[in-house]
Amino acid sequence: MALRFKKPEIKQQRLKAMFYGEMGTGKSTCACQFPNTAYIDTEDTTSKKKYAQMITNKGGSVLQSGDFDEILSQVKALMSTKHDFKTLVIDSLTVPYDNLIADCERVHGQEFGRHVTAANKKMKLLINLLLRIDMNVIITCQAKRQYGQNMTVLGQTYSCYDRLGYMFDLVFETQLRGEKFLAVPKKSRIDEFPMNEPLYFNYDEVIKRYGVECIDKNAVPQDLATQEQIDCLKKLIDLLKVPEETYTKWIEKHQAESFEELSKDTIQKIIDHLKSKIQGEIT
Repeated sequence: MALRFKKPEIKQQRLKAMFYGEMGTGKSTCACQFPNTAYIDTEDTTSKKKYAQMITNKGGSVLQSGDFDEILSQVKALMSTKHDFKTLVIDSLTVPYDNLIADCERVHGQEFGRHVTAANKKMKLLINLLLRIDMNVIITCQAKRQYGQNMTVLGQTYSCYDRLGYMFDLVFETQLRGEKFLAVPKKSRIDEFPMNEPLYFNYDEVIKRYGVECIDKNAVPQDLATQEQIDCLKKLIDLLKVPEETYTKWIEKHQAESFEELSKDTIQKIIDHLKSKIQGEIT
């Protein structure tokens, strides 16, 4: 088999960031200032005049919901539909995650942490879609204490799916010092945001460092699989007797729950791969 390595290609990346901190530390204030936001409000923040005006003035719109499945559905729609939104905000993700845990507990019970395992599987799907979508993504989370040995308080961390921070390029812990909002980068893949160096936490400062070009780009929708492709793939799976475990891995590999959520290009590659197997058997 030929080696397929090649030199890395630098691409202009969308902003993918998480803000966590105590209440009143500027998380929502900063998120509301991004242009053309699809703002998912899980804590009834945007009914307050201050936030409603900021979002309206920046050309954004609001969905008030703490229902995880509704949020997941709307993210899929934003991914595949042409629209004028540029930034997706979920403020905060703590609420729908807690609701999801409770729903999974009712279905699966608590034994061996089954409810948490089921909830985290759905969370992984949501996070993968957020990384895949051609939009800036801002996630806020509530804060909770972080404990070390002998229950020593080490500081604070985010209250949500415990691997959430690994997924994003930037993770900020937000603080209020005097009358100023500050953010401390707790994770950064961006040189302009050095780790653990506090910065004034507001939209203008974030954009000055990150660059307005990525923030202000129009979203490009993904072409999802057509019904014709889905029907063709299912026939090939039946013909070749592909195990369910195998095609489930294909779906999960591409951050989807079903064939319907695969991109048009991805599903075609799978179809072509299966057809080549048939052709190989014939020859």
